[in-house]
Amino acid sequence: MDENIHHYNDLIKIFNDCFFESHNTRLVRGSDEPLYLPKDENRPHNEIYFAHGFFASALHESAHWLIAGEKRRQLIDFGYWYSPDGRTNEQQTLFQSVEIKPQALEWILSKAASFPFRISVDNLNGPESDTLVFKRNVYNQVKTYCEQGLPSRAKILRLALCSFYGTSVDFNISDFAIETM
Repeated sequence: MDENIHHYNDLIKIFNDCFFESHNTRLVRGSDEPLYLPKDENRPHNEIYFAHGFFASALHESAHWLIAGEKRRQLIDFGYWYSPDGRTNEQQTLFQSVEIKPQALEWILSKAASFPFRISVDNLNGPESDTLVFKRNVYNQVKTYCEQGLPSRAKILRLALCSFYGTSVDFNISDFAIETM
């Protein structure tokens, strides 16, 4: 795979083509930290900011938006709490529990874009945690999505990525392996 084919501007265009008109939402290159901002009196559109122009960050932040319900999409950062790097074991366990679905969906979108997926525990300065349990949970969520189908917006973006990157629209758990995370 040629990693030079993955330009964040392509992903912005694909996402915006899928959702700007229908959901008044656009994907935007941000700076340091990702952020979701719903429209308000100063902002006419919902905006998903991803970090530093990183392709993986754009996929991950898109995944959060794709699974967020209508009420959550009206809240800054979908109303989620975020504790920065250096979380305690308890905070990390909670973090991982809310990251299962977004990371599973990010993996699915990465596969559609033929882009390598790496699981993120996002806690480099905290105590070491058991990533195998987290990986299994993410894998099991991918399996559930394969068996039960994707949320409708996630399906739209996945198919658009498959079309743009020329990957198969087939969606099977056999395409995913814990060892590749």
